[in-house]
Amino acid sequence: MKENGHITLTLSSGAVASTDERGRKSLRRAWNQLPRCQRNLIILGVTAFCVTVLLCLTGDQLIAASIKDVEEKAIASPYQLRREIPLQNPHHHPDKDKDLIAAAAAATPSALDRRLPNPNPEPADDKFDGNIAYGEANSAENVVRVPDTPAVALPALLDKTVDNDGSIDILNNVEEPIERLPIEQLDEREQLNEAIRSPLHLGGISIKRHLKKIQPLLAKGQHFHGATNERQSAVVAAFKHSWAGYQKYAWGHDNLKPVSQFSHEWFGLGLTIVDALDTMYIMGLDEEFKEARDWVDLSLRFSTKRDVNLFEVTIRVLGGLLSAYHLSGDTMFLSKSAELGNRLLPAFLSPSGIPYSDVNLGDLSAHSPKWSPDSSTSEVTTIQLEFRDLSRSTNISIYENVVNKVNEKVHELDKTDGLVPIFINANTGTFRNYATISLGARGDSYYEYLLKQWIQTGRNDNDNLILDYMQAIDGVLTKLMRRTPREHWVYIGELINGKDFKPKMDHLTCYLPGTLILGHQNGMPDSHLILARDLLDTCYQTYMQHPTHLAAEISYFALTDKEEHDIYVKPNDAHNLLRPEFIESLYYFYAITGNRTYQDMGWTIFQAFETHAKVNAGYTSLGNVRNTQNTRMRDLMESFWLSETLKYFYLLFSDNRKEIDLDQWVFNSEGHPLPVYPPKT
Repeated sequence: MKENGHITLTLSSGAVASTDERGRKSLRRAWNQLPRCQRNLIILGVTAFCVTVLLCLTGDQLIAASIKDVEEKAIASPYQLRREIPLQNPHHHPDKDKDLIAAAAAATPSALDRRLPNPNPEPADDKFDGNIAYGEANSAENVVRVPDTPAVALPALLDKTVDNDGSIDILNNVEEPIERLPIEQLDEREQLNEAIRSPLHLGGISIKRHLKKIQPLLAKGQHFHGATNERQSAVVAAFKHSWAGYQKYAWGHDNLKPVSQFSHEWFGLGLTIVDALDTMYIMGLDEEFKEARDWVDLSLRFSTKRDVNLFEVTIRVLGGLLSAYHLSGDTMFLSKSAELGNRLLPAFLSPSGIPYSDVNLGDLSAHSPKWSPDSSTSEVTTIQLEFRDLSRSTNISIYENVVNKVNEKVHELDKTDGLVPIFINANTGTFRNYATISLGARGDSYYEYLLKQWIQTGRNDNDNLILDYMQAIDGVLTKLMRRTPREHWVYIGELINGKDFKPKMDHLTCYLPGTLILGHQNGMPDSHLILARDLLDTCYQTYMQHPTHLAAEISYFALTDKEEHDIYVKPNDAHNLLRPEFIESLYYFYAITGNRTYQDMGWTIFQAFETHAKVNAGYTSLGNVRNTQNTRMRDLMESFWLSETLKYFYLLFSDNRKEIDLDQWVFNSEGHPLPVYPPKT
């Protein structure tokens, strides 16, 4: 060993010979004289060299095998493209197919290979973002996924892969060398599975191509004039103030935190943008609408592996996209709606057909909520307007079919004078025993959607929807309605365990006066109108009896005259979330009667929001409506402030009470107007 630490090994020719014992000993002795660290380094180097050699040899063999496989597939491809059995569908173009078949049959393998990369490809229907961070896979026990089903061996690939310009859609043909049965020939369960497997398709072809096929059926768009008076202009200013804060501090996120000037994420779907689209369009805010429209087109993605709530995403995102489509006539919104609708369908793969509450849009799975085996009754029965409209808009029936089955299932269940418990099990399809009955949280919009579905589908006589609605309102009158002992305020209580009356009414229940007068306008009895008027007065009092003139989330009512107040609020229930339900009811009363008193009532409440909820970056929910000096800002601006509360204020203050004609439009539970359809013959 030299002083500098380097080693010189001299091996004579005899040392190489296997018979020279002395050479082997000399080599072994020299090796043993090396420090252990140097011996380890030499061993590591030799090992790395050997592994590299092996990998190079294996790679060469794999490359050769791949080239051979590609050559074999290229030779076979003309046979795969040959059509023996033409498959007919509603959007079939036989002349173009004949030309393409002839060209494919005559093509040599090399000529066919040159055709595959289309030199002028049409932009993909869905622009995938490789930078999306995917969440953890769902590990809930009740997760269901669409089953893999074998393809039907029919060599008719051209029906699905040849686009209108003659190019072949390679992206949508990966790992699908043989054609499935046409979508219209599949049974309902298979159609459901097919829609889930191919969320970027409608009717077996790409969404964009399908919408081109049904061009004459697409919406034409509506025109609005913008604000026409000072009150409407004040609402527009409130919207623009809210929007500016969201743009600056939370753009692309679900909600704004206007006090801390930060964003709040829930589902990662830009809820505020999508929820506000139709409000901006109705208000005539063209610049803001275009900016939001471009974000939806370029940035809204549904492929992230993240659980979302079926109900919330349906009423806010699907409803918002469909409404924006119908009002603007922009088919981009319908394309997004169709993809989202497909990705929500796994919820309906439950044993009973009652949908699971949670859906993973990315991995296309669904499960019950993690906190309970049951779904909320209002949630599974407040998706029908949107899914039905998606079917009517795309001419694809599967969406309407799955929600109609939910209607049928719930219709068959036993009820208490038409009233339903607030929980239902997706696996068994039955209500939870002894669950609370309420027209507030988890029960409210079941009753709302019975009436609105009936209106949406053309007001058919003897429809189970309207029969169930009428029976339910009778149950409200006999089981849930009470009056306070002194002021005789009418309120709607709850049945705890399905039987014990509790004098508690959520602010959510203040949607009911509007629903009742809408029903009366469509032929319901006068008793509904009387209840609507009485309940509207009570809801107004839940605002006026607080110094802020804002309502609490929950109000309680006196059962006897021994209690100090007829209406009171408990400390934990004194918050206000900028909710829209009472403003919605005021709007219905004004739109139907034309009485401007309802406008004045709404203006008082709007000014209260301006006074107590407005901050530098938007409007915030409040923690305490009972103290003007200590409202305890909760630092959240919910998306429904823009989609519902401000929209209903704007329409309430309109000089034209038919700015949205209630004979032609029906609002979903998030304030998104959808068209009324004629009855099916």
